[in-house]
Amino acid sequence: MIKTIIFDFGNVFINLDIEGAMKHTFNEFEIDGLSEEMIAFNSFYEQGLISTEEFIEFYTENFPKLSNDELIDIWNFMLKDFPEHRLEFLQQLRNNSKYKLILLSNTNELHIDWVKEQVPFYETFKNCFDAFYLSHEINLRKPNQDIFDFVISENKLKANECLFIDDNADNCKTAKSLGIETWHINPETEDVSNLFKIKSDLF
Repeated sequence: MIKTIIFDFGNVFINLDIEGAMKHTFNEFEIDGLSEEMIAFNSFYEQGLISTEEFIEFYTENFPKLSNDELIDIWNFMLKDFPEHRLEFLQQLRNNSKYKLILLSNTNELHIDWVKEQVPFYETFKNCFDAFYLSHEINLRKPNQDIFDFVISENKLKANECLFIDDNADNCKTAKSLGIETWHINPETEDVSNLFKIKSDLF
C-alpha cells in the first residue's frame, strides 16, 4: 500500500523545454555541444557545491561577449509555465491527508529564484508538502542512490510504501532498484493530475 508520494518538480508540475533550451544554448554560445568542464560545473551548481556567483563567473570567463543577465536568461530558458490545475490536484491530495507528500528535485538556485518570481502561487505549492528537497540545498542529486537513501532515512519511510514520480528514466531506475514504486511520467502525453487513473493498480 502506498503511503508516501515523492514528486519530481520539472515536467511533473512545471513544464520544461529541455530540447529547446539546449538548442538555444548552443546557438547563443556558438558551440556544438557542452564541454566536459561545462557539464561538471552544471552538476556542481545543481548540487550547491559552487555558488551562483562562481557559476556565472565560470560562464562569463568562457563566453565574455555575454552579460550576466544574458547568461542567466539562457540558463533559465528551459523553464516554462506551471498549469494551475496541477496545484489544485496537489491541494486536494494535501486536504485528503491520506499520503505523506514529498518533493525531490534537481533544482539550482537560479532556477528556483525564477520560479519564485514567475509563479505567484509558489509558496502555496511548497506548503502542500511534508518535505521539500532541492538538490542545491541538500548537496545531493538524482539519479545517485544517496539522495533516495537520504529521503527514506530522513522521513523514516519504507521503500515499498513509496511511489516516486519523475520524467527521467535514470532517476526512476535508481528508485526502482531500492524497491520504490515508480511512475516514469511522459510529459508529452501524461499529466500528474491523472495519477489515480493511470496508476490505479497501486492505490
